Amino acid sequence: MTSQTITQHEPSVSVELIDEALGINDLNDLCDATESAIEAGGGFGWVDLPSRETLENYWNGVVTAPMRQLFVARLDQTICGTTQLVLPPKNNEAQGHMVTLTTNFVAPWARGHGLAKMLLQKVEKNCIKDGYSVINLDVRETMKDAIKLYETLGYKEFGQHPYSVRAKGHTIQSKFYYKVINEDFFK
Repeated sequence: MTSQTITQHEPSVSVELIDEALGINDLNDLCDATESAIEAGGGFGWVDLPSRETLENYWNGVVTAPMRQLFVARLDQTICGTTQLVLPPKNNEAQGHMVTLTTNFVAPWARGHGLAKMLLQKVEKNCIKDGYSVINLDVRETMKDAIKLYETLGYKEFGQHPYSVRAKGHTIQSKFYYKVINEDFFK
């Protein structure tokens, strides 16, 4: 009988801002991760799986949208999560210091590696670099892990919407959060 040694490697994890068109492999990874998130109930608007073509068109549109920034998380070089920033319109001087975080998820198969936290930290760092001072977001009340993460990272709840989400015949309340990332702006 021969003995066999099995070695495990530490997975590589990273987060990056996508600033060019997605290659076919990245687009496929992103669509796969999105499908997993939707099936797990965190589909950022989708309740049922859309067609693959719809997902591809959606993600290609995000990358080319001038008022959006797409951040992706990778596990062993495979895109497994994302978050987006919706930037303020150029003509909104009064609220030009705020961005809105949306489409924040890590596929179920990639959870447990700290990627959700890494995504948020990368977004915050990038926002500060770009001169923004406040990040806003909303999250379904059923997404307990996401809420815990947001609150742990200093996001403050400022409201609730009792009729925000309608999924599979149920109404789900959403919570609204903000985080000041540049206190000096307000001094």
